[in-house]
Amino acid sequence: MSRTIRFAKAGGPEVLEFIETQVPAPGPSEVRIEVKAIGINRAESMWRLDDYVEPVKYPAGLGYEAAGIVDAVGTNVTGIAVGDKVGVMPSFSMNQYSTYGEVIIVPDHAVVKHPESLSFEEAASIWMMFVTAYGALIEDARVGKGDFVIVPAASSSVGLAAIQLANYAGATPIALTRTSGKRKQLLDAGAAHVIATEEVDLLQEVMRITDGKGARVAFDPVGGPNFAKLISALSFGGIAYIYGALSADATPLPVLEMIAKVITVKAHNIWLTSGDETRRKAAVEFVLKGIESGALKPVIDRKFRFDDMVEVHRYLETNAQFGKIVVTV
Repeated sequence: MSRTIRFAKAGGPEVLEFIETQVPAPGPSEVRIEVKAIGINRAESMWRLDDYVEPVKYPAGLGYEAAGIVDAVGTNVTGIAVGDKVGVMPSFSMNQYSTYGEVIIVPDHAVVKHPESLSFEEAASIWMMFVTAYGALIEDARVGKGDFVIVPAASSSVGLAAIQLANYAGATPIALTRTSGKRKQLLDAGAAHVIATEEVDLLQEVMRITDGKGARVAFDPVGGPNFAKLISALSFGGIAYIYGALSADATPLPVLEMIAKVITVKAHNIWLTSGDETRRKAAVEFVLKGIESGALKPVIDRKFRFDDMVEVHRYLETNAQFGKIVVTV
């Protein structure tokens, strides 16, 4: 028997329930994992609220990331064996698979062998953050030397990954945060510049930093009223990626300015990369190479116990974290 977390209706963290279940043998192209750590993502809070990119089918599990030890593999599984240390990359629907459990089953394409240099907690935290940012900045925008990259919500795990990836590619990351409270942490994390958007004028600061040219890329998980300011802060031919909706307000678009500057706005998600075999393999190779070189490294904010998952979700929704929240099992 194994404990897993499920919920029968949308709601606050208190709807999460621990369920004792018998985990079956993995089916064809599936892997069963004894979980040691779980990476926590904002997507899971949205899923619990039934406010995500697909409707929830109840009773529902949740969770995209984990790390642990393989204890069984299904038929057709190659390259993964019992005893392997592995991590799970978000590349499936939470209506089909989930990672909040002591023993889980996931599709084999989502399983990546655990880098020896990483702990289970670190291995559970890397794939959502790095592959989401990689898909936009490296795979699509191909940022490099001379490019400025604006990173709103920079203290989130994906924001910190974007800072690291921009530096790794030779670009210049500009971190956005609401107040100066996290300025030093962001500079220490690799941000070349930090703008506290509630204290200074965002557009003036970006233009000062870029000598009036604007940034080529903005990588935004927020949306809302400030999205128009990001458009204004872009250079001619700039690209704005939107990969989240942290703001509950409408997201206006300054259409005439976009036309004048030939701005591109792209919706972005991790599945563009993780859902394609060729792209997924390239992303894994790129990220692992960066980790091995020391250019990329997970940033863990806090560790919780599996028993405290309700409190984990309460903490997640405070937006107080700097980096990844990880649960040990």
